[in-house]
Amino acid sequence: MESQETFLSHLIELRERVVFSLLAYAVACAPALWFSAELYDLLAAPLIESLPEGSRMIATGVISPFLIPMKIGFFVAFVGALPVILYQAWAFVAPGLYEHEKRLALPIVISSTLLFLVGVLFCYYWVFGKVFAFIASFAPKSITVAPDIEAYFNFVLGMFLAFGLAFEVPVVVVVLVLMGVVNVEQLREWRGYVLLGIAVISAVVTPPDVVSMLSLMFPMYLLYEIGIFVAQFVGKAKKPVTAAAEPTQE
Repeated sequence: MESQETFLSHLIELRERVVFSLLAYAVACAPALWFSAELYDLLAAPLIESLPEGSRMIATGVISPFLIPMKIGFFVAFVGALPVILYQAWAFVAPGLYEHEKRLALPIVISSTLLFLVGVLFCYYWVFGKVFAFIASFAPKSITVAPDIEAYFNFVLGMFLAFGLAFEVPVVVVVLVLMGVVNVEQLREWRGYVLLGIAVISAVVTPPDVVSMLSLMFPMYLLYEIGIFVAQFVGKAKKPVTAAAEPTQE
C-alpha cells in the first residue's frame, strides 16, 4: 500500500513538473512568435550579407512565408524555456540520487547546456559568415542566387544541431571517465583514432566545403583535449562509494 502511494505521489509530482515546463514554454512562445519575422531576418543575416547586392531569398511554398518564421519562433522559445525545463527535470530526479551524484549531476547539466549554446553561437557568428562567403566566391556571374527560405531553415537547423552536439565532447569524455568506461590514459592513447573519427564526422555532417569541415573538426578535437584535461582532475576527486550508501532524501 505504501509503495502504491509513493508511486502515485511520484506521478503527481511528474505531472506538476511537466505542466510547469509546458507553461514556461508557452510563456516563452508569446514574444518569440510575436517577433518571429524579425528572428528570421536575424537568422538569415549571414547569408544575405554574402549575396550580391539586391539579391533576396524566395519562398517556393504557398505557406512558407508564414510557416518558417513560426518554426523559428517555436525553436527560439524552446531554447528560452530550456533552463526551466532542465531545472524541473533536475528537481524531479535529485531526491533519488546519491550525494556524490548530486554534486556532479547539476554541473554536468549546466555545462552541457552552456556548451550546446556556445556551439550554436560559434556556428552562427563564425562558421556561417565564412561558409557563405566561400560558396558565393565560386558562384558564376551568370547565376542569380535566390535561396529558398525553407531549404535555408533546414540547413541552419541541421548546422546548429551538428555544432551544438559537437561542443558536448568534453561532457561526454568526463562522463565516460566517471562511469569507468574508459580512463584518461586510454583517451590519450586513442588520440589518433579520435582525430580520424572527428575528420570523418565533420566531412559527413557539414556541407561539402573545406571551410565548414575544418571549422567543426578543429573545435571538436580541441574540446576532446579539454575533456581529457578536466577528466583527470575529476577522476582524482571522485571518491569510491560503498554499496551500503543510500540516496539522500529531501
